[in-house]
Amino acid sequence: MNARVKKIAVVTGAGSGIGRSVALTLAAAGWSVAVAGRRTEPLEETAGAARAADAEADVLCVRADVSNPDDVAVLFETVRERYGRVDLLFNNAGTFGPAGVPLEDISYEAWRSVVDVNLTGSFLCAQAAFRVMKAQDPQGGRIINNGSISAHVPRPNSIAYTATKHAMTGLTKSLSLDGRPYGIACGQIDIGNAATEMTERMQTGIMQANGQLAVEPVMDAADVARTVLHMAELPLGANVQFATVMATAMPYIGRG
Repeated sequence: MNARVKKIAVVTGAGSGIGRSVALTLAAAGWSVAVAGRRTEPLEETAGAARAADAEADVLCVRADVSNPDDVAVLFETVRERYGRVDLLFNNAGTFGPAGVPLEDISYEAWRSVVDVNLTGSFLCAQAAFRVMKAQDPQGGRIINNGSISAHVPRPNSIAYTATKHAMTGLTKSLSLDGRPYGIACGQIDIGNAATEMTERMQTGIMQANGQLAVEPVMDAADVARTVLHMAELPLGANVQFATVMATAMPYIGRG
């Protein structure tokens, strides 16, 4: 990237985990990064970590609940007013939902909460980014959706999470097609067992398909962030449509 021309990224769910790691990696690579999440304090911690690594890091914190259309509108208007454009959206905000609850016991409210954040939130952010990218000059940009290997190999008692991540693939494909005339590229990264707060159970024992608990290998979230950076810095004439990044020894290929 030309260090004299900063590109502008929006990272949702940037207060922890993969979102924070991606935001820090982009900032270290010279991007201006707008970090979004439901709570301001974790976002400020992300910004502080970026500035501790590089005093010149440009990180804008915007409190936003991605499932709220008004919050999403304010987020992208704030970024547009500050920077004039959006070059990248990393659609990362998500929730697993009720852990270990059998399908028949999941409440409507729990199901709806996961759908609202993982699917509707991703759509709202993609729609807002699309509008900015289509209207800006030069036109175009990139959207990277955080999928999951759960869309391909679900875990027991994960129907809400799995269904929304499967739907993310349809969102990615439609965005790729609809964005083509405007130079808007869209890809998806499917992640398996990155070490975050959300995956702590994997290091103590998580339910397997045979009903047993097993400890699973994890990888550093920075390994994911490096892949996102690679996808983000490709010229818009090239696109990583789908990428899978996973802990090498986790039970995904074969039978464990």
